[in-house]
Amino acid sequence: MARVLLVEDEAAIAQTVEYALRADGFETTHALTGHEALQLARLQAFDLAILDVGLPDIGGFALCRELRRDRALPVIFLTARDAEADRVLGLEIGADDYVSKPFSPRELVARVRAVLRRSAPAEASTDFVHDAEAKRIDFRGRRLDLTRYEYGLLAALLRRPGAILSRAQLLERVWDDDSDSTERTVDTHIKTLRAKLRDVDAAADPIRTHRGLGYSLEAG
Repeated sequence: MARVLLVEDEAAIAQTVEYALRADGFETTHALTGHEALQLARLQAFDLAILDVGLPDIGGFALCRELRRDRALPVIFLTARDAEADRVLGLEIGADDYVSKPFSPRELVARVRAVLRRSAPAEASTDFVHDAEAKRIDFRGRRLDLTRYEYGLLAALLRRPGAILSRAQLLERVWDDDSDSTERTVDTHIKTLRAKLRDVDAAADPIRTHRGLGYSLEAG
């Protein structure tokens, strides 16, 4: 049973969404504020978060960054805003989906299922074994000696096998708020990561470069 964190300050909307999610078999926890959501996230691991952008204390975009500081958490933004700029910003910081109010609860549940399918790590690759709690990754039976950022990059790619992650998305997920890091920093660490994979298998090159778009991990 997937665990969903719903952060919504409008009680009527929250009740409707909770009912729809639970009717579909999801374990749902509701928080009224961003601070409450952060406290809940420290106590238990969630499989997905639905975040209202217009919260009274912490904006949904900032809350997304905080929830993802220690792990990659699929996020759907739920908001009354329908401006293109807001939608683009939400997607650029790594949102998996964006739903504008008013919305159909059944459609939202369908989107939750779709995001969870896309983000499921179980079939990332038979070549990799990822221990997320210990922050260790094995490649073809050998433990990789990774730096913090190399681990973060490979873990982010493993969580979305086949998906193209832009340099901006990887910066957001791995480097957090390090303002000194640039997109070239991502390229440099990808290069050293590829070298370590080739140390295990000289012919291995599971990380794909997509010109002008970003990187993806070839599922094997």
